[in-house]
Amino acid sequence: MHYRQLPSSCKPLVEAFYRSQRSDMRAKGSDQLWVAEDRAITAALCLHTIADGYWLTGLLVDAAKRRQGVARQLIETALADCTSTVWLFCDPTLNDFYLRQGFTPCSNLPRPLAERLARYQRRKPLSAFSRGPFIAGSVPPGA
Repeated sequence: MHYRQLPSSCKPLVEAFYRSQRSDMRAKGSDQLWVAEDRAITAALCLHTIADGYWLTGLLVDAAKRRQGVARQLIETALADCTSTVWLFCDPTLNDFYLRQGFTPCSNLPRPLAERLARYQRRKPLSAFSRGPFIAGSVPPGA
């Protein structure tokens, strides 16, 4: 498995992966696109710059590759050089997964994310998490 950041010109590849998984996830043009590849894209995530950090969205692993550590390694690769806070929203069934990745529950979100979370929570339950910031070379909690 190979983990890497794709140039923004490869956004159609990430979009095609999401569609192949029957997901309504989308990558925005300004997002950092990160993928795991094994001949083809088997997982993807997006990092969107927001406030003084990043919003992690669109983490999806091909159903045939789940529970093999692909998501964990993709997150670690994408955040390896990140010294800013990273926020995410997830279904509550994924809380334990994100706790193991060093994220912690978060109620103090940047205003744009707090507003978005409130809007999303009208339709479905979501948890908010954050991680970092970390000093380069330090080991994040849970790692």
